[in-house]
Amino acid sequence: MSSHSNHPFHLVDQSPWPVASAAGVLVLVSGLTKWFHTFRSNLFLLGVLTTVLVRIQWWRDVVREGTYLGLHTLKVGQGLRLGIILFIVSEVLFFFSFFWAYFHRSLAPAVELGVVWPPIGVMPFNPFQIPLLNTAILLGRGVTVTWAHHALIEGKFNQTIQGLAFTVGLGVYFTFLQAIEYAEASFTIADSAYGSTFFLATGFHGLHVIIGTVFLAVCLIRQVGHHFTLNHHFGFEAAAWYWHFVDVVWLFLFVTIYWWGG
Repeated sequence: MSSHSNHPFHLVDQSPWPVASAAGVLVLVSGLTKWFHTFRSNLFLLGVLTTVLVRIQWWRDVVREGTYLGLHTLKVGQGLRLGIILFIVSEVLFFFSFFWAYFHRSLAPAVELGVVWPPIGVMPFNPFQIPLLNTAILLGRGVTVTWAHHALIEGKFNQTIQGLAFTVGLGVYFTFLQAIEYAEASFTIADSAYGSTFFLATGFHGLHVIIGTVFLAVCLIRQVGHHFTLNHHFGFEAAAWYWHFVDVVWLFLFVTIYWWGG
């Protein structure tokens, strides 16, 4: 955490969390590879535990900077907003690669795929069952998080908590339904280009839903602790922006992969 407050820049003191985070992610990815090849998940679980603990400590320090030490000034806030915008732009490009791969294969199916899409032998999901329900859930999440944001701006403490609680609950429900969908799938990630692109695109989106749910759960805890004010709540805004981005990605997934591609 930075103790410098006589300037408008976001300068932080030396912290062990970036190095510890990199080490945790390295162990996590190495453990994931080991799990895939040897079916032993002990190293992967160690990486997950390390990464989670580091994130908790790191977020604690950032909360202290912005809430108790007053180091997130107007100038610092502008830099943080630019940072989250660039992060979301990078995420847009990340998902763009999946859509590119999907259209590249679906618009001109190769001979190996039977020159049809979906490939022969692959039974896609009915888009008007669980996928449509998940779409309604995501649209509802967008409404509840916007309600919470406006309630926070208007100083309605209880409504902000209610909106965040509904949003987190809908996020958990979405993840639960997607897990059921994967369990009932008639194809796997190894079933041709359709299976690989489907599970990569929807799987990474599901991971982003989990991350966004964690972000908003932290915001809910902070709101209960009176960390946010009418004019100083960038942590909530960043989580809300990320949440809306995840919603938009799902709409593209539903229309292209579930509906049109199915």
